[in-house]
Amino acid sequence: MKQTIQLRLGQQLTMTPQLQQAIKLLQLSTLDLKREIQEALESNLMLESVEEAEAEAEVAMSELDAARDNARRSQDAQADNEVRPDQSSMPEELPVDSSWGDTYESYVATIGSGGAGEDTTELDPFAQHSRPQTLHDHLEWQLNLSRLAPRDRVIADAVLDAIDANGYLRAEIDELLEAMADPDDPDEEALEREEVEAVLHRIQALDPPGVGARSLSECLLLQLRALPVEEPHRDAAIAICERHFSALSRNDLDDLRRHTKLPPDALRDALALIRAMHPRPGSLVADLRPAYVIPDVVVAKRNGTWTVELNPESTPRLRVNPGYLKLIRRADDGPDNTCLKTHLQEARWFIKSLASRNDTVVRVAAKIVELQQNFFEYGEEAMKPLVLRDVADSLELHESTVSRVTTQKYMHTPRGTFEFKYFFSSHVNTASGGECSSTAIRAFIRKLVAAETPSKPLSDNKIAGILTEQGINVARRTVAKYREAMGIPPSNERKRLA
Repeated sequence: MKQTIQLRLGQQLTMTPQLQQAIKLLQLSTLDLKREIQEALESNLMLESVEEAEAEAEVAMSELDAARDNARRSQDAQADNEVRPDQSSMPEELPVDSSWGDTYESYVATIGSGGAGEDTTELDPFAQHSRPQTLHDHLEWQLNLSRLAPRDRVIADAVLDAIDANGYLRAEIDELLEAMADPDDPDEEALEREEVEAVLHRIQALDPPGVGARSLSECLLLQLRALPVEEPHRDAAIAICERHFSALSRNDLDDLRRHTKLPPDALRDALALIRAMHPRPGSLVADLRPAYVIPDVVVAKRNGTWTVELNPESTPRLRVNPGYLKLIRRADDGPDNTCLKTHLQEARWFIKSLASRNDTVVRVAAKIVELQQNFFEYGEEAMKPLVLRDVADSLELHESTVSRVTTQKYMHTPRGTFEFKYFFSSHVNTASGGECSSTAIRAFIRKLVAAETPSKPLSDNKIAGILTEQGINVARRTVAKYREAMGIPPSNERKRLA
């Protein structure tokens, strides 16, 4: 094989570290971006937050003013001590036109400073976060108030460990007995099934009502029996859950009316009482911390035009630290100066990538608002079909870039806060040859279901017929798919007594 030298021309996309950083920042959500910025601030000494720098400057100025005031007061006090007599002894009377502080300055100073040896640091109540309370903690606190024998307490702890976050007992009695058996101590008296049942009944009497149930019917019965005896329709609701729960689960009103022999009004009120019970009682106790959404952009209508602005709270302003920038000497190749130059280059690239991300997010959001202007004017029913390619072609961006921008990014609008992905949907052909967005079809279905007669709910086939009459060609199975996606039950489960 003969070796030769050949010259070839070609193009190749190289993923430089700067490009990788820009892509990484582009696909981060607001919370992840703040975490990334905080890590960059901690690792790069050339980076600093503009807000924090301004706050530190204000604190420094206030401390300087306070130091000057203290120096001035000390000079005035020293001058007063030279001319005032000794006030260590309490006088018999004070002048009528004087105040307490004129005579006893040390007392006023002590009260104002919090006393000697007292920490005057301002307490921030929002900085004190406790561990969220769980259902297990709530039940254990109630058991600690009751007097249980050591043997019953062991059973109670095993039962509590088998109760899930919704309040249901997810273990059988036999499984609990097997778990509590001690094979290393054969002389220990074995637990009986009746003992576990007795302790379980005590736990089921705790708050919240319905906890410790082994099924939905038992959970509803526990809550109904906890109601006062004089509660209207209590006995009828208990009888339905005890004897006709299968018909209740199917919402078979005819079967319930035939077996219970109740008048229509009494049956309706009993079913309303059952629906007032909570199917997951454990969720009433769990201390869940809310997850807040920070919008990336804010959409508002000003002077008849929809405008898009970057939310200043989503991205803090960064800059290069001017103090460290002055320490860099161009001709010095020492290790300290080289480190500063490296951090300076990384800081500039990070600020540039962050600015590029913000610019791309605002451009994509503005294009979405422009294409979906009817939604902001008239609501969901005016939503137009939109895909990623439409925005990418309009902005001369790659489709993958638009996909990264629209993932986990939110915009605050007069109609609520929505994810960017919300404005993209498939289309359905209309009778006039146009297209209708799937989001608009969901809005139509939700509107029809909300206006239907409870005793005669609309079936999927009927909804499809109504949409066809309005010019939207949609099949019954498509209506069923959209209805299930919105969490709307079928017509037989939506049926209610008039």
